[in-house]
Amino acid sequence: MVVDGAVGTGGEPESSDSLRTFGAVVQALREHAGLSREEFGERVRFSKHTVASVELGRRMPDPTFVERAEEVLGNTGALRKAAGHLARQPGLAAWFRQWARLETTAITLYTYECRLIPGLLQTEAYARTLFRNQLPPLDDGQIEAQWVARAARQRLLRERPNTAFGFILEEGVFLRRTGGLEVTRDLFDHVLEIAELRNVEIQVMPQERKTHAGLDGPMQLLETPDNRRFAYCEGQESGQLIADPKVVSMLQMRYARMRSQALTLEDSLSLLQRMRGAL
Repeated sequence: MVVDGAVGTGGEPESSDSLRTFGAVVQALREHAGLSREEFGERVRFSKHTVASVELGRRMPDPTFVERAEEVLGNTGALRKAAGHLARQPGLAAWFRQWARLETTAITLYTYECRLIPGLLQTEAYARTLFRNQLPPLDDGQIEAQWVARAARQRLLRERPNTAFGFILEEGVFLRRTGGLEVTRDLFDHVLEIAELRNVEIQVMPQERKTHAGLDGPMQLLETPDNRRFAYCEGQESGQLIADPKVVSMLQMRYARMRSQALTLEDSLSLLQRMRGAL
Protein backbone atom coordinates (compact mmCIF):
# COMPACT_ATOMS: atom_id res chain seq x y z
CA MET A 1 0.00 0.00 0.00
CA VAL A 2 1.21 3.48 -0.85
CA VAL A 3 0.82 5.82 2.09
CA ASP A 4 0.65 9.58 1.38
CA GLY A 5 3.16 9.37 -1.42
CA ALA A 6 5.56 7.08 0.41
CA VAL A 7 8.10 5.44 -1.84
CA GLY A 8 7.84 1.73 -2.52
CA THR A 9 10.17 -0.16 -4.81
CA GLY A 10 7.80 0.40 -7.70
CA GLY A 11 7.51 4.12 -7.02
CA GLU A 12 10.91 5.30 -5.86
CA PRO A 13 11.55 8.77 -7.21
CA GLU A 14 14.09 9.03 -9.96
CA SER A 15 17.53 10.00 -8.81
CA SER A 16 18.38 13.42 -10.25
CA ASP A 17 21.67 14.14 -11.99
CA SER A 18 22.70 16.41 -9.13
CA LEU A 19 22.09 13.69 -6.54
CA ARG A 20 24.01 11.10 -8.55
CA THR A 21 26.88 13.52 -9.09
CA PHE A 22 27.04 14.46 -5.42
CA GLY A 23 26.97 10.79 -4.45
CA ALA A 24 29.75 9.95 -6.90
CA VAL A 25 31.93 12.73 -5.44
CA VAL A 26 31.34 11.44 -1.90
CA GLN A 27 32.23 7.92 -3.00
CA ALA A 28 35.36 9.04 -4.84
CA LEU A 29 36.61 11.07 -1.87
CA ARG A 30 35.80 8.24 0.53
CA GLU A 31 37.68 5.70 -1.56
CA HIS A 32 40.59 8.11 -1.99
CA ALA A 33 40.75 8.33 1.80
CA GLY A 34 40.89 4.52 1.95
CA LEU A 35 37.66 4.17 3.91
CA SER A 36 35.00 1.52 3.47
CA ARG A 37 31.37 2.60 3.66
CA GLU A 38 31.13 1.12 7.14
CA GLU A 39 34.28 2.95 8.33
CA PHE A 40 33.12 6.21 6.78
CA GLY A 41 29.67 5.73 8.30
CA GLU A 42 31.20 5.34 11.76
CA ARG A 43 33.14 8.60 11.36
CA VAL A 44 30.17 10.64 10.15
CA ARG A 45 27.85 8.82 12.57
CA PHE A 46 25.44 7.57 9.91
CA SER A 47 24.74 3.94 9.01
CA LYS A 48 26.53 2.32 6.09
CA HIS A 49 23.10 1.94 4.50
CA THR A 50 22.61 5.70 4.60
CA VAL A 51 26.07 6.24 3.14
CA ALA A 52 25.24 3.83 0.32
CA SER A 53 21.93 5.58 -0.39
CA VAL A 54 23.67 8.96 -0.64
CA GLU A 55 26.47 7.63 -2.84
CA LEU A 56 24.01 5.96 -5.19
CA GLY A 57 21.95 9.16 -5.49
CA ARG A 58 18.89 7.67 -3.82
CA ARG A 59 18.84 9.95 -0.79
CA MET A 60 19.06 13.68 -0.28
CA PRO A 61 21.84 14.17 2.31
CA ASP A 62 20.85 16.29 5.27
CA PRO A 63 23.09 19.22 6.34
CA THR A 64 24.58 17.21 9.22
CA PHE A 65 25.79 14.51 6.83
CA VAL A 66 27.37 17.12 4.54
CA GLU A 67 29.21 18.87 7.38
CA ARG A 68 30.53 15.66 8.91
CA ALA A 69 31.55 14.32 5.50
CA GLU A 70 33.48 17.53 4.83
CA GLU A 71 35.38 17.16 8.10
CA VAL A 72 36.25 13.52 7.42
CA LEU A 73 37.18 14.03 3.76
CA GLY A 74 39.52 17.00 3.99
CA ASN A 75 37.41 20.13 4.47
CA THR A 76 37.83 21.22 0.85
CA GLY A 77 34.43 22.87 0.73
CA ALA A 78 33.51 20.90 -2.38
CA LEU A 79 30.69 18.98 -0.72
CA ARG A 80 29.20 22.09 0.87
CA LYS A 81 29.11 23.86 -2.49
CA ALA A 82 27.73 20.82 -4.30
CA ALA A 83 25.03 20.34 -1.68
CA GLY A 84 23.64 23.78 -2.53
CA HIS A 85 22.75 22.55 -6.01
CA LEU A 86 21.01 19.33 -5.06
CA ALA A 87 17.49 18.86 -6.35
CA ARG A 88 14.88 16.35 -5.27
CA GLN A 89 12.51 16.04 -2.38
CA PRO A 90 13.54 12.79 -0.66
CA GLY A 91 11.20 10.00 0.26
CA LEU A 92 8.35 11.05 -2.01
CA ALA A 93 7.14 9.08 -4.98
CA ALA A 94 7.25 10.85 -8.34
CA TRP A 95 3.46 10.95 -8.67
CA PHE A 96 3.08 12.63 -5.25
CA ARG A 97 5.58 15.46 -5.65
CA GLN A 98 3.28 17.85 -7.52
CA TRP A 99 0.62 17.43 -4.83
CA ALA A 100 3.24 17.89 -2.09
CA ARG A 101 4.28 21.18 -3.69
CA LEU A 102 0.66 22.36 -3.77
CA GLU A 103 0.31 21.47 -0.08
CA THR A 104 3.03 23.94 0.90
CA THR A 105 0.99 26.96 -0.23
CA ALA A 106 -2.60 25.71 0.13
CA ILE A 107 -5.09 27.85 2.04
CA THR A 108 -7.33 24.83 2.74
CA LEU A 109 -6.44 21.15 2.85
CA TYR A 110 -9.07 18.50 3.55
CA THR A 111 -8.41 14.77 3.93
CA TYR A 112 -10.71 11.76 4.15
CA GLU A 113 -8.98 8.49 5.06
CA CYS A 114 -10.43 5.02 5.59
CA ARG A 115 -7.27 2.87 5.46
CA LEU A 116 -4.91 4.32 8.04
CA ILE A 117 -3.97 7.51 9.88
CA PRO A 118 -2.95 10.05 7.19
CA GLY A 119 0.67 11.07 6.97
CA LEU A 120 0.18 14.57 8.36
CA LEU A 121 -1.13 13.09 11.63
CA GLN A 122 1.19 10.11 12.07
CA THR A 123 3.69 9.68 14.90
CA GLU A 124 7.20 8.58 14.02
CA ALA A 125 6.64 5.13 15.55
CA TYR A 126 3.40 4.66 13.59
CA ALA A 127 4.98 5.81 10.32
CA ARG A 128 8.04 3.61 10.75
CA THR A 129 5.75 0.62 11.41
CA LEU A 130 4.11 1.25 8.04
CA PHE A 131 7.46 1.67 6.29
CA ARG A 132 8.94 -1.48 7.84
CA ASN A 133 5.97 -3.54 6.70
CA GLN A 134 5.97 -2.44 3.08
CA LEU A 135 6.40 -5.18 0.48
CA PRO A 136 8.81 -5.64 -1.16
CA PRO A 137 10.83 -4.64 1.93
CA LEU A 138 12.62 -1.28 2.12
CA ASP A 139 16.21 -0.90 3.26
CA ASP A 140 17.22 1.30 6.20
CA GLY A 141 18.12 4.22 3.96
CA GLN A 142 14.75 4.20 2.22
CA ILE A 143 12.90 4.04 5.53
CA GLU A 144 14.92 6.93 6.92
CA ALA A 145 14.33 9.02 3.78
CA GLN A 146 10.60 8.39 3.99
CA TRP A 147 10.41 9.46 7.62
CA VAL A 148 12.46 12.62 6.95
CA ALA A 149 10.08 13.54 4.12
CA ARG A 150 7.01 12.82 6.23
CA ALA A 151 8.28 14.81 9.21
CA ALA A 152 8.98 17.75 6.90
CA ARG A 153 5.41 17.64 5.57
CA GLN A 154 3.98 17.50 9.08
CA ARG A 155 5.52 20.87 9.89
CA LEU A 156 2.85 22.40 7.64
CA LEU A 157 0.29 22.02 10.43
CA ARG A 158 2.20 24.37 12.72
CA GLU A 159 4.09 26.52 10.23
CA ARG A 160 0.96 27.49 8.26
CA PRO A 161 -1.47 28.66 10.97
CA ASN A 162 -3.60 30.48 8.37
CA THR A 163 -4.21 27.28 6.41
CA ALA A 164 -7.37 25.40 7.37
CA PHE A 165 -6.74 21.66 7.76
CA GLY A 166 -9.66 19.25 8.01
CA PHE A 167 -9.57 15.49 8.53
CA ILE A 168 -12.36 12.92 8.45
CA LEU A 169 -11.05 9.61 9.75
CA GLU A 170 -12.81 6.27 9.98
CA GLU A 171 -13.12 4.96 13.52
CA GLY A 172 -11.67 1.68 12.29
CA VAL A 173 -8.22 3.14 11.57
CA PHE A 174 -7.83 3.67 15.32
CA LEU A 175 -9.30 0.29 16.27
CA ARG A 176 -6.74 -1.55 14.13
CA ARG A 177 -3.97 -0.73 16.66
CA THR A 178 -1.24 -0.66 14.02
CA GLY A 179 2.12 -1.12 15.70
CA GLY A 180 0.68 -2.43 18.96
CA LEU A 181 -0.74 -0.89 22.11
CA GLU A 182 2.11 1.48 22.96
CA VAL A 183 2.27 2.88 19.44
CA THR A 184 -1.53 3.27 19.45
CA ARG A 185 -1.54 5.08 22.82
CA ASP A 186 1.06 7.56 21.56
CA LEU A 187 -0.93 7.97 18.36
CA PHE A 188 -4.10 8.89 20.26
CA ASP A 189 -2.17 11.39 22.38
CA HIS A 190 -0.60 12.93 19.27
CA VAL A 191 -3.86 13.24 17.34
CA LEU A 192 -5.62 14.76 20.35
CA GLU A 193 -2.77 17.26 20.70
CA ILE A 194 -2.95 18.22 17.02
CA ALA A 195 -6.71 18.64 17.33
CA GLU A 196 -6.11 21.50 19.77
CA LEU A 197 -4.57 23.65 17.01
CA ARG A 198 -6.96 26.38 15.89
CA ASN A 199 -6.41 25.64 12.22
CA VAL A 200 -7.08 21.88 12.49
CA GLU A 201 -10.45 20.10 12.59
CA ILE A 202 -10.65 16.35 13.14
CA GLN A 203 -13.86 14.37 12.76
CA VAL A 204 -14.43 10.64 13.20
CA MET A 205 -16.72 8.64 10.95
CA PRO A 206 -18.36 6.05 13.25
CA GLN A 207 -18.14 2.35 12.48
CA GLU A 208 -21.92 2.04 12.25
CA ARG A 209 -23.28 4.45 9.68
CA LYS A 210 -26.44 3.91 7.65
CA THR A 211 -25.32 6.20 4.81
CA HIS A 212 -21.78 7.13 3.80
CA ALA A 213 -20.71 9.42 0.93
CA GLY A 214 -17.11 8.24 0.94
CA LEU A 215 -17.42 4.58 0.04
CA ASP A 216 -15.42 5.09 -3.15
CA GLY A 217 -12.25 5.55 -1.10
CA PRO A 218 -9.88 8.13 0.41
CA MET A 219 -9.38 11.60 -1.02
CA GLN A 220 -7.57 14.86 -0.43
CA LEU A 221 -8.80 18.29 -1.49
CA LEU A 222 -7.04 21.65 -1.46
CA GLU A 223 -7.44 25.26 -2.53
CA THR A 224 -4.53 27.40 -3.68
CA PRO A 225 -3.98 31.10 -2.82
CA ASP A 226 -5.39 32.03 -6.25
CA ASN A 227 -8.52 29.98 -5.42
CA ARG A 228 -7.85 27.08 -7.75
CA ARG A 229 -9.02 23.71 -6.44
CA PHE A 230 -7.35 20.33 -6.83
CA ALA A 231 -7.95 16.80 -5.59
CA TYR A 232 -5.67 13.84 -5.03
CA CYS A 233 -6.61 10.15 -4.83
CA GLU A 234 -4.12 7.40 -4.04
CA GLY A 235 -4.07 3.64 -4.49
CA GLN A 236 -1.66 0.74 -4.79
CA GLU A 237 1.66 2.15 -6.08
CA SER A 238 -0.07 5.04 -7.81
CA GLY A 239 -1.67 8.40 -7.23
CA GLN A 240 -3.83 10.73 -9.30
CA LEU A 241 -3.71 14.51 -9.17
CA ILE A 242 -7.10 15.81 -10.34
CA ALA A 243 -7.51 19.29 -11.81
CA ASP A 244 -10.74 18.80 -13.78
CA PRO A 245 -13.17 21.29 -12.13
CA LYS A 246 -16.15 18.98 -12.62
CA VAL A 247 -14.44 16.03 -10.92
CA VAL A 248 -13.04 18.21 -8.11
CA SER A 249 -16.50 19.70 -7.55
CA MET A 250 -18.02 16.22 -7.31
CA LEU A 251 -15.42 15.16 -4.74
CA GLN A 252 -16.02 18.35 -2.76
CA MET A 253 -19.73 17.54 -2.61
CA ARG A 254 -18.92 14.08 -1.28
CA TYR A 255 -16.58 15.50 1.34
CA ALA A 256 -19.18 18.07 2.40
CA ARG A 257 -21.74 15.31 2.82
CA MET A 258 -19.28 13.26 4.90
CA ARG A 259 -18.75 16.22 7.22
CA SER A 260 -22.44 16.07 8.05
CA GLN A 261 -22.38 12.27 8.39
CA ALA A 262 -19.34 12.12 10.67
CA LEU A 263 -19.44 12.90 14.38
CA THR A 264 -19.21 16.58 15.32
CA LEU A 265 -15.85 17.99 16.35
CA GLU A 266 -16.75 17.79 20.03
CA ASP A 267 -18.19 14.27 19.78
CA SER A 268 -15.20 13.12 17.74
CA LEU A 269 -12.71 14.29 20.36
CA SER A 270 -14.84 12.78 23.11
CA LEU A 271 -14.82 9.43 21.31
CA LEU A 272 -11.06 9.53 20.79
CA GLN A 273 -10.53 10.33 24.46
CA ARG A 274 -12.72 7.41 25.50
CA MET A 275 -10.93 5.06 23.11
CA ARG A 276 -7.57 6.24 24.48
CA GLY A 277 -8.73 5.66 28.03
CA ALA A 278 -9.84 2.12 27.21
CA LEU A 279 -6.36 1.03 26.07
